[in-house]
Amino acid sequence: MTKPVAETKPAAGGSTAPPLSPSVRRHLGKSLRNHYADSLTEPVGERLKALIGRLDEPQDRAPRS
Repeated sequence: MTKPVAETKPAAGGSTAPPLSPSVRRHLGKSLRNHYADSLTEPVGERLKALIGRLDEPQDRAPRS
């Protein structure tokens, strides 16, 4: 299942390279999914588990303005 991706405009002064063709984008997407597929089944390391756990903790700091 693929999601359509909106074309982005280059920022002011940005690159003027032509956008990638749909076939190139499909090929790159498929290649990246294949490359990273194994990492989705690997166990999460202890350090990453601790960092994720910290996201669930309430923050005691006052919001910055």
